[in-house]
Amino acid sequence: MNILVTGGYGQLGRELEKLAVCSHEHQWFFTDVDTLDITDPDAVERCFSEHRIGVCINCAAYTAVDKAEDEPEIAARVNTLAPQILAKTCLKHNALLIQISTDYVFDGNGTSPYQVDDPVNPQSVYGSTKAEGERLIRESDCKYMIVRTAWLYSTTGKNFVKTMLMLGDTKDEINVVNDQRGCPTWAHDLAAALVALLNRNGEEPVHETFHFTNEGNITWYDFACAIMELGGKTCKVNPITTDQYPTKAKRPAYSVLDLSKIKEYADMKIPFWRESLVKCILEINS
Repeated sequence: MNILVTGGYGQLGRELEKLAVCSHEHQWFFTDVDTLDITDPDAVERCFSEHRIGVCINCAAYTAVDKAEDEPEIAARVNTLAPQILAKTCLKHNALLIQISTDYVFDGNGTSPYQVDDPVNPQSVYGSTKAEGERLIRESDCKYMIVRTAWLYSTTGKNFVKTMLMLGDTKDEINVVNDQRGCPTWAHDLAAALVALLNRNGEEPVHETFHFTNEGNITWYDFACAIMELGGKTCKVNPITTDQYPTKAKRPAYSVLDLSKIKEYADMKIPFWRESLVKCILEINS
């Protein structure tokens, strides 16, 4: 199977590339904005035709949540238009589209884990553009798997874990919100889950939505404390409220995702968040 990965320089793309090196089942093609403009239908068509793409994993996204409030058109091009183009091209080539989406499609007012079929109600430009991208994929009639995730981190790129470790080296104390609850996700585990979905899928058409994070849920304050502890940092973490840390885009107060569907579908055991955090920090420090 020939697999195209867009957003190949990002956290998830890098982790998929590591798995691809060890895999001889498929042929992988990794692209990013400098090698494939996924907002250009002609460029996408040429790529699919040249490489006979059977699966496209779209890891590309505009993820600057606050900046998106000032740049809605740019966010929409990447998060809405590009998935629509990829979906239309996948339909033409009878290819499967795996779209990475986000907990931000929900309003964050829940009190129990969000199910895959719960109504979306995004509260930010970022969330709205990702939700619209989902809708257009579903309406395209292509084969698709939409995989929502949250709180992504890895050894590469900009993420909460690396930021906390840096602050732990440069600050005596920091303030972190303690009233936003969610699920951390190690990009390595998400990449492995996507490969498991591919292997489970076979050749049958699918039109499915899944949630994937690590097991367990915590607040950002809890997460920061664990990072400092496991990273051997002495920086003190103070809990604060969202009101004490205003941001341009509204953050979900509760964005815990229900994982039961992906566990059953792909027959996978998902690691607990702290277990994966330990492995990531060891890799960062190695």
